Amino acid sequence: MGALRDRMEADLKLLGRARRTQECYLRCARHFAVYHGRSPEQMGEPEIREYLLHLVEEKGVSPATHHMNVASLKFLYKVTLRRPEAVEEVPFPKVPRRLPQILTGSEAMRLISCVTSISCRAIAAVIYGGGLRVAEACTLKPEDIDSARGLIHVRQGKGRKDREVMLGQKLLSLLREYWRAVRPSGEWLFPSKRSPSRHIHDRTVREALHKAAQAARLKRRVGPHLLRHRFATHLLELGYGVEIIQCLLGHASPRTTRRYTRLQAEFLRQVTSPLDVAGTPEGDVLR
Repeated sequence: MGALRDRMEADLKLLGRARRTQECYLRCARHFAVYHGRSPEQMGEPEIREYLLHLVEEKGVSPATHHMNVASLKFLYKVTLRRPEAVEEVPFPKVPRRLPQILTGSEAMRLISCVTSISCRAIAAVIYGGGLRVAEACTLKPEDIDSARGLIHVRQGKGRKDREVMLGQKLLSLLREYWRAVRPSGEWLFPSKRSPSRHIHDRTVREALHKAAQAARLKRRVGPHLLRHRFATHLLELGYGVEIIQCLLGHASPRTTRRYTRLQAEFLRQVTSPLDVAGTPEGDVLR
């Protein structure tokens, strides 16, 4: 795409889109151009629809991938090319809402212990101990670890919002152990080995967790977000309200957080039905 790609990348940055979103949008736009063998500037709605049908019918992409491609092309034509009419009638697919998978507490600890890289192991502990997104953990700076107040400062998380989460003693000890072993210099708490002036890439953490899951013999697909899910369900099981969990996770909408209230079948089975205690001393509170 050449110059058009540079323009689209600049537009994404100017509008403050997350780095991962930038990468996904640019990749989708490039694949669209490669499929047709032409610049998007020379195409319009018919080519867009043909490509999306190709993804769905021939490639068999998931609704989430389909949605990402539509979002990318809508951005490209609405913002960068200033031709909103080309995508006005292109619909977003309906993406089914699925409950996230969860780990047990013992599985989460076993997974973290099997991470061989000390940097990735520390990041995994931060995600599990503080509920951070992987990108938020990778971009932490030393000054974000507030040991005096027992807090982690999350700067410019998803939606460009700052928040604070708790810093437990075990996590603090692990981070101090990491600091003594690595002695990171520069801006980032978790610098990249290839380029210390940059922070570690989230892809590196994902790959480390994938290998650790195999070593821990976990028979499921494991990524950083699974540790974040475990953080949320753990707090729920301890009796913390949805509003507190929403604040710690940095969710914009409580609806996103409420997914976790439907997760733990085992936890829900421990709740006694009012019908089961009616007419018993325990059920006197129902009067």
